[in-house]
Amino acid sequence: MKIKVKAYAKINLLLDIVSTRPDGYHDLFMIMQSVGIYDTVTVEKTKGNKITLSCNIDGIPLDEHNIAHKAATAFFNSQGIKKNKGIHIDIQKRIPHAAGLAGGSADGAAVIVALNEMFKTDLSQKELCKIGVKVGADLPFCITGGTLLAQGIGDCLCKVKPLKKCFVLLAKPDYSVNTGKAYSEFDKNGKLHTPDKLGMLYAIQSRDLTSICQKMENVFEQFIEVPNRIEIKEAMRSENALGVCMSGSGPTVFGIFENETDAQNAAAKLKSYAKDICICTPVSKGCKIFQVAE
Repeated sequence: MKIKVKAYAKINLLLDIVSTRPDGYHDLFMIMQSVGIYDTVTVEKTKGNKITLSCNIDGIPLDEHNIAHKAATAFFNSQGIKKNKGIHIDIQKRIPHAAGLAGGSADGAAVIVALNEMFKTDLSQKELCKIGVKVGADLPFCITGGTLLAQGIGDCLCKVKPLKKCFVLLAKPDYSVNTGKAYSEFDKNGKLHTPDKLGMLYAIQSRDLTSICQKMENVFEQFIEVPNRIEIKEAMRSENALGVCMSGSGPTVFGIFENETDAQNAAAKLKSYAKDICICTPVSKGCKIFQVAE
């Protein structure tokens, strides 16, 4: 049996670190949005009990350190599956790696969704999220997707009104941010300013795209330096971006546009500042099975 899944990226319309928890994690307040750039994750049954991986790009671990491998292991453990758990996971990456777009988490989420179908376990989305959060804080969102308020470590999800149709321009500089180090910078320095969470919720529930874009903010930008971030934002604003912000712990910067031509014009200006550039639109799912073959 072979199952193919689209694993969609996410952006953070708002990201606030509320507090540091006793367990070392952080309580967060995030408005998260799935967007149309996706990895294709193919899960295929094999003989034996091994989990094997392949990927179309270099630099991705192909062992138990990969989130997709961890997700498969967590699924099998949760369901008490000890025999005939041989699978091969192939990941065709389009989401930039280490970009603040949850590409690895999206792949892990896709594996859990595929295995639920493959092994006919008939788990609810909530049950799939319980498995996912054991692997990583972004997996529950990536399993669910759409437009959501995420709290706790990212595992407490609440539906909010969907984003209106718009165009999202993603620009990732040739630079990587270590998420662990980013949080340790917060622990050392704290934050200078707290985003307007209530204002953002009101704008989201009103589906006021202009207000949403005005309220977009990411506290990581207060203590994470990303090369060319200012230039990328200026280029996006010069082509009528309604708002610009960094996603996750970076380094990807995104702009939201009402008009696709404006997004394309901004993208053309970014070629000297960003390594990966993509225009996409909001989507309503985190994962989508699009092919099942017996």
